[in-house]
Amino acid sequence: LLSRRQRQMCIRDRVWAAWCPEKGDNMLDNWNRPKRPVDAEIDEGVEEAKKRLADIQIQVKEKKLPVLVVLEGWDAAGKGSVLGKVIKDLDPRFFDVRTMDKPSEEELRRPFLYKYFAQLPEAGKFMFLEGGWMDELNSQLLHGKISEDEYERGIRSVECFERQLADNGYLLVKFFFHITKKEQRRRMDRLLEDKNTSWRVSDKDKWQNKNYDKCCRQFDYFMQRFEDSRSPWNIIDAKHQKWAQLELMSVLLEKLDESLEVGVQEAAIPENRFRLRSMPMLSEVELNQDMDVMEYRKQLAKCQKKLAKLHNELYRKKVPVIIAYEGWDAAGKGGNIKRIAGALDPRGYDVHPIASPEPHEKSRHYLWRFWTRLPKTGHIAIFDRTWYGRVMVERLEGFCSQNDWQRAYNEINEFERELKDWGAVIIKFWVQIDKETQLARFKDRENTTEKRWKITDEDWRNREKWDQYEDAVNEMLHRTSTDFAPWYILESNNKYYARIKALKIVIREIEKALE
Repeated sequence: LLSRRQRQMCIRDRVWAAWCPEKGDNMLDNWNRPKRPVDAEIDEGVEEAKKRLADIQIQVKEKKLPVLVVLEGWDAAGKGSVLGKVIKDLDPRFFDVRTMDKPSEEELRRPFLYKYFAQLPEAGKFMFLEGGWMDELNSQLLHGKISEDEYERGIRSVECFERQLADNGYLLVKFFFHITKKEQRRRMDRLLEDKNTSWRVSDKDKWQNKNYDKCCRQFDYFMQRFEDSRSPWNIIDAKHQKWAQLELMSVLLEKLDESLEVGVQEAAIPENRFRLRSMPMLSEVELNQDMDVMEYRKQLAKCQKKLAKLHNELYRKKVPVIIAYEGWDAAGKGGNIKRIAGALDPRGYDVHPIASPEPHEKSRHYLWRFWTRLPKTGHIAIFDRTWYGRVMVERLEGFCSQNDWQRAYNEINEFERELKDWGAVIIKFWVQIDKETQLARFKDRENTTEKRWKITDEDWRNREKWDQYEDAVNEMLHRTSTDFAPWYILESNNKYYARIKALKIVIREIEKALE
């Protein structure tokens, strides 16, 4: 006798065996609708799958597995209805549902992947997305809103996104709900007949049905690009709702079983594919630059006036700017940031002081808290410490594995390339001082009442690891100073010199972008 799980798997296998084409063939063009089991068999399979999914949800929570489920497909294919039935018996405390339809005005002023990174679930929870990046990219191309080059760049972005999710322990399961042109037309006509449901049929739906063959080829092309990935597309026969429900739940259970059994695997460390700029070793940086207070005040007023003017032009031309600060404790990052922010319209910038991640941040992809802090077009985001904590403090303090921080160089370069492709100006500063200057500033903070809050036991502990941190910083500078997001070293033994140098670099890079 077959177990309930085996019977469920047999039903699923009948689906895929009916249509699975040879590699290289068109997935949707050659798709043959599988023979649907009798209703009694479907009903039994659905009830078994419901119980299994409720049980496995507890295991997902206990093992802290983050699960992202994406439902795409033809308009009127019933994605929302099936999803409603799938989640009906799940504990609502441990899943969320989002409808990813037309991007909002706010989302249109952010990078393409922003809204998808923002929806990533916490470890131990499910996130169900109705609609996603496939529909968005294909619709934009088919309606002439993006070029072929932009479309291919979007696919590259999605490939990086999906790979990063898998490498960082996420389970991503994607479904495409498939119906024929005739079935889609029938469903739309039924909705249009009733004034209470006619609003559900949009002009986009009608256009899609009219151009069904063209859309089909485009969907097929997109899915085949991911056929060999760790998260391939699963095609669902969506003509009959309960049958589609069983198909979806069977595949989801299979993927969940595999992930829970195998656990998080070490990912391959990708080779560098980015053109890098030459960077000096920190020990080679000359720190004897000088600037007196009179010259500093003169230069400060001049630079701040110019930056204020550029900020207005940035807003008018909708150019986003990201300024990232890293450096030694007491190197002068805060004072440097203050002089840049002092030139800006307060309505058009944000300063993000980055400390240890909060629990809800720690339970997501480490880049999540930076994606969700990105500026809108025309605005400036200044980060006081950044995503580079992954390859410095997290690396040295053991907060992530060696595989995690070694992969991070490439992941960070991909992140910054995404920002550059979006149109952002990216300026990265390493604020450099020598060990003796740091000691003098630490003691000054301890002996000055109004500065004492700036010095902590952690600062002293980090100082003891100066040599280890210097090695990590040198590697970071050499592996992430790309053509599109280079590092700039601020010689900050003299804070006046470092502040003016930073202002001049910001002005120069913004002027280049505005040209």
